[in-house]
Amino acid sequence: MIPPRRLPRRQRFAGLSFNRMLPNLMTLLGLCIGLSSIRLGLDGRYGTAVLAIAVSGVIDGLDGRLARLLKATSRFGAEFDSLADFLCFGVAPALLLYMWSLQPWGAIGFLPPLMFASAMALRLARFNAALDSAPKAAFAYNFFTGVPAPAGAGLVLFPLFIGLEANQHNQFWLQNLVSYPLFTGTFLVAVALLCVSTLPVWSFKNFKIPNAGLMPLLLGVVVFAALIFADPYLAGALAGFAYIVMLPFSVRSYRKLAREAAVRRMAAEGETEGDEVQLKS
Repeated sequence: MIPPRRLPRRQRFAGLSFNRMLPNLMTLLGLCIGLSSIRLGLDGRYGTAVLAIAVSGVIDGLDGRLARLLKATSRFGAEFDSLADFLCFGVAPALLLYMWSLQPWGAIGFLPPLMFASAMALRLARFNAALDSAPKAAFAYNFFTGVPAPAGAGLVLFPLFIGLEANQHNQFWLQNLVSYPLFTGTFLVAVALLCVSTLPVWSFKNFKIPNAGLMPLLLGVVVFAALIFADPYLAGALAGFAYIVMLPFSVRSYRKLAREAAVRRMAAEGETEGDEVQLKS
């Protein structure tokens, strides 16, 4: 019997597949959109500029998940993502606020944006260094250390969102208040300190929604999405306000979980010591 002939194996091109490149291409797209906000700010189109940073934040939330879904995670992708975060969420918002509010103060007005961008770089460096650190308690993985980069960018743009919304409704007194350099500069410094702080902040990545809260959550998402299309500046301002209000509850939740974990650890150590005493006796 003549053995069947085996077809020659198809030759594959060397190099990365498109699936492995796709997350990095998304990161590059987000970087380009985020940096474009600086050019829009130079043209005085601050409303479009903040929306560009918001779109960049959405892409930043998707590229990592896409990389894990396609099993395309890499060290290059992680470093590229951090660099893009620094430029889009550290440099771009700081320059926007400088052009919008702080420029009349000259060199003094440039100090708060410089501090914010530097704090964002330190925050991202600390995050990358923590990836190689010792394992944490299970509950701690539900929290960031300090305000994360995308949230910090959205939070620091809170005065700009308020100013744009006030301008739409001819509330010029409110616009003048939030665009006053002292107010904007103080807010920039405060958010910079939150980014480099050790404040435990909910990450929402591993949160499990109870069944009873699923429908209200979906309804809230629908309402907020409708508000984004109807009045994006008001939506951004409300999101920033909600995030500020959330921070004390996040700290309280972390401390409660830490106490419960400490009690469980002490109870487990007590049981272990009791077993050892029984074995010796």
